[in-house]
Amino acid sequence: MTLSFLQHYWWFIVSLLGALFVFMMFVQGGQSLAMQLAKTDEEEKYVFNSLGRKWELTFTTLVMFGGALYAAFPLFYAISFGGAYWVWMIILFTFVVQAVSYEYRTKPANLLGKKVYHIFLYINGFLGTILIGAAVATFFTGSNFAYHKITRELSWGVASDSLNLRGLEAALSFNHGALFNILFGLMLLFIVRITGALWVNNNVKNDIIRERAQKLAKVNFFILLPFLLAVLIMFVTMKGYRYNSDGIVSIVDGQYLKSLLSDGAYKLIILLIGALTFVYGVFIGAFKGERKGFWIANGGIVFVVLSIFMAAGFGNSSFYPSYADLQSSLTIENASGSFFGLKTMFYVSLAVPLVLGHIFYTWYIMRKPIAEEDVQDKHSY
Repeated sequence: MTLSFLQHYWWFIVSLLGALFVFMMFVQGGQSLAMQLAKTDEEEKYVFNSLGRKWELTFTTLVMFGGALYAAFPLFYAISFGGAYWVWMIILFTFVVQAVSYEYRTKPANLLGKKVYHIFLYINGFLGTILIGAAVATFFTGSNFAYHKITRELSWGVASDSLNLRGLEAALSFNHGALFNILFGLMLLFIVRITGALWVNNNVKNDIIRERAQKLAKVNFFILLPFLLAVLIMFVTMKGYRYNSDGIVSIVDGQYLKSLLSDGAYKLIILLIGALTFVYGVFIGAFKGERKGFWIANGGIVFVVLSIFMAAGFGNSSFYPSYADLQSSLTIENASGSFFGLKTMFYVSLAVPLVLGHIFYTWYIMRKPIAEEDVQDKHSY
């Protein structure tokens, strides 16, 4: 067991957890569609109870994803949460109000009223999703920071031609990839809106709501296509950050396409399999009305996201570049913990299947589609 093996192992684990988190973001997608899916109070109960039974699993997956990043690549955690402070704080805020909204939305005499909690859920569905997508996109476009390896000093906002808004510049500094970041966030939004609609089609026993869900999945699929095409073209043609055997970082044309094609092009194969699976799942779910479309489409999303994360960290790519100072860019080699720490956590990670098993078991016992008797229950959301 070598340090290089452990670094690659942990980036794969992070990539897998990130992919599973995007799988679970159908909850956010469904929340963003709630107003269109439900037209009456009774229909709202169907939609929010279907989504509400899964929001805790989404949050659990997010915590596992963040925890793995923190444990395996602590330097990234320090730089990202310091430099992109406002982005991460807003994202966390949207998840906090999501939890509060599900717990108190229908409580009698609640302080804010049901409609305010609905607005909170829409904020989590729209803003939270777009910001998460933009944050992930900075893995390719870079961030505005410098790290001095000898003194271990961090500084942010050091690029003279960029704004210093502690992460918000990712959507405003167009000379440093803001267009790609925004398009990536919007692409993620429409992807999870599609999987959210497919989930409602899968999990709700109400023909009217299911018909609306199928229609919304179709509409959002066609809206997704131009964003998806734009992101893919930019992704395979953009300049990327590559490091050599000495750890020296340089900007290379088409780096992320080269990363996809490296090592037998297995990352590209995973990407293509995932994309085709996603399209097939949308087709049978939205156009044929089959409930299993959700599982097939979201399974494809896991493969797509997994390949994107691996392209960011493998193939000698810097997974968190600095456009202010190239040599400050983070790689899986210079941002990881020590050999002892990674090795110890390797054995701890063998317990991860137990956590995933808990998620699967919880899902299994709540697998029954939402029916009329469920929304009338006094414990319903």
